[in-house]
Amino acid sequence: MSDTPTNLPPRFLRTPEAARFLGLSGRTLEKHRYFGTGPAYRRIGGRVVYSVDDLRAWADIGIKHSTSC
Repeated sequence: MSDTPTNLPPRFLRTPEAARFLGLSGRTLEKHRYFGTGPAYRRIGGRVVYSVDDLRAWADIGIKHSTSC
């Protein structure tokens, strides 16, 4: 059995690691979570965790191709 990326479970990050991944402060990410404007998250064992795929998808929402919009 090979360990290809498709066979790996999704990777989850806690708030400090997710904030570093996005280049934000942990507090900013917490505020986005509170207001419902941030990336999707899960509660596992009482802890907030973020999927790397969800963080990328949320960051991609902000992609712009022109400054005129």
